[in-house]
Amino acid sequence: MKLDEFNTLREISAKPESSQRNLAKKLGFSLGKLNYCVTALKNKGLIKLRNFKNSENKAKYSYLLTRKGFSEKAKITIEFMKRKMKEYDELKQELEKIKKK
Repeated sequence: MKLDEFNTLREISAKPESSQRNLAKKLGFSLGKLNYCVTALKNKGLIKLRNFKNSENKAKYSYLLTRKGFSEKAKITIEFMKRKMKEYDELKQELEKIKKK
């Protein structure tokens, strides 16, 4: 999964009712780029789009992470945290070696 797609998943998870315009602004994307990411996530089965039935604006959607989307987001987050913890441990060891000199 691309970083842009992951960041889009994170924003959708945090604010599923956000408009594409707001999501694009928050992520620093053009509307076209956001639309591309949303379409890719939808095609991968990671999100679903839902219309607001009672809204006057029938084009307004809510984005929902699917089970697969939640799992993928969690998996990537855990992998990221493991990498950062490994980097931290390596830096800590380097600093300890420097202090001993």
